[in-house]
Amino acid sequence: MPKYSLGIDFGTLSGRAVLVDVENGREVAASVYEYSNAVIDDRLPKTNEKLPPDWALQDPADYLRVLEIAVPAVLKEAKVSPEDVIGIGIDFTACTMLPIDKSGQPLAFDPKWRSNPHAWVKLWKHHAAQPEANRINEVAREMGEPWLDRYGGKISSEWFFAKALQIVNEAPEVYDAADKLIEAADWVILQMTGKEARNACTAGYKAIWSKRDGYPSKEYLKALHPKIENIVDEKMSRDIYPIGAKAGELTPEMAARMGLRPGIAVAVANVDAHVAVPAATVTEPGKMVMIMGTSTCHMVLGREPKIVEGMCGYVEDGIIPGYFGFEAGQSCVGDHFAWFVENCVPASYMDEAKSKGISVHELLTEKASVLKPGESGLIALDWWNGNRSVLVDVDLTGVMVGMTLATKPEEMYRALIEATAFGTNIIIDAFQSSGVEVNELYAAGGLPDRNPMLMQIYADVTSREIKITASSQSCALGSAMFGAVAAGSAAGGYDTIFDAAKKMARVKDITYKPIPKNHEIYKKLFAEYKLLHDYFGRGTNDIMKRLKAMREEVS
Repeated sequence: MPKYSLGIDFGTLSGRAVLVDVENGREVAASVYEYSNAVIDDRLPKTNEKLPPDWALQDPADYLRVLEIAVPAVLKEAKVSPEDVIGIGIDFTACTMLPIDKSGQPLAFDPKWRSNPHAWVKLWKHHAAQPEANRINEVAREMGEPWLDRYGGKISSEWFFAKALQIVNEAPEVYDAADKLIEAADWVILQMTGKEARNACTAGYKAIWSKRDGYPSKEYLKALHPKIENIVDEKMSRDIYPIGAKAGELTPEMAARMGLRPGIAVAVANVDAHVAVPAATVTEPGKMVMIMGTSTCHMVLGREPKIVEGMCGYVEDGIIPGYFGFEAGQSCVGDHFAWFVENCVPASYMDEAKSKGISVHELLTEKASVLKPGESGLIALDWWNGNRSVLVDVDLTGVMVGMTLATKPEEMYRALIEATAFGTNIIIDAFQSSGVEVNELYAAGGLPDRNPMLMQIYADVTSREIKITASSQSCALGSAMFGAVAAGSAAGGYDTIFDAAKKMARVKDITYKPIPKNHEIYKKLFAEYKLLHDYFGRGTNDIMKRLKAMREEVS
């Protein structure tokens, strides 16, 4: 009988479960649960508590609903017996963290804390901890902390310690009440297995942990804030589990809620972008995987550590065992295009899309695809949700230059797409100049499947051929692969992720090759992009930050 592994991908707006045939990676069935509370960035559910600017929270109950609703739906659709499911792997956005009590329950579930926003899950794109991130970086530079170089010289406000420090500064009562501060990924594993098994991926990339040196010293943490001197021992854990390891087994209680059998192997959790790397067939250096969705993550493997400006870090064994995994990213890609459609498209375009029976995105793409590079006369910066790499600054905002009374929506739409491609090229250049080779590009996620024009623009801008993963659910597939590894060959799975990738991962036959004449034009436009990038992003003109500060003063 065939054996199956379950991959569960917890995204920004939804969670999806995918059942995968272990023998060949065939996706048998999939189910998506749209979070009932999605991204909480205005008011808290139930209490209606108003949130300040730059907050982004989630409801941990939505994660449990993914397990309770999406997983049984997958089994029902596939008509697969629970007895034939041998492993479970999960991935998550990161850093997405929450405070929990001694029983492992989120403080947000407790009526006492429900009205306090610091008791809820802080989503990856929670950007309200920028002052804390600034202090983390300032103190690290003052004390000469060697780990700062691993992260390109800056720790992001999106990461663990910035969010933890914000709780300490703004809600010390929540910090005191919390037994643990934990990644949502590790919390879900705790719910499924009854065991806390913090994963090396989120610890390494988001919580300043390394396999060789552990966490920052108590001396450094005390210098940040006396209250967090012992945060690692009191609120976190020094027991870090390697990627690909077995976290535990599915408990009888959770098995009943998920419609599965007890005792199934559960893999150590992982980050969504990172699991997509082996799902894209990449298990060696020189190949960049772009996981393109709401944001984009850029993943590269290397044989040795390298200092790269503005990276989200390099972590030994952080993506694939035996290699240093490098991560960079862009905070605004799919969100970028969605914002434009929701806010900047005239009614006539809405009507035209409706009459043609297509989405507004499809209509804009159709119109934009006939434009030549440079024809719009526009250039944009892709910072509508801050900059992740290489500037690592959430206070940077969007720019579009060249608009006139004749500018059309499709021209602006294409300029935004081009901006994200330029941002990716900045990242590639940073890797290359630091000795991390990027010879091939692989794209995964929903955007590559839906928008050939976008992928051609990326190929033309970067002057590299781009291969596309065969699965539109690369993250879930990658998690299923790690689930098969957690089960092991004795149970019908695999003993290494390399073995799993050989059988379960694949790319499409179609590729996107750069068009030389387009690349020549884009080289000129990219030079202009870099001028704007450095002018607004490297301190020449801090108008974006001044405007943002003014907004906060008057709000």
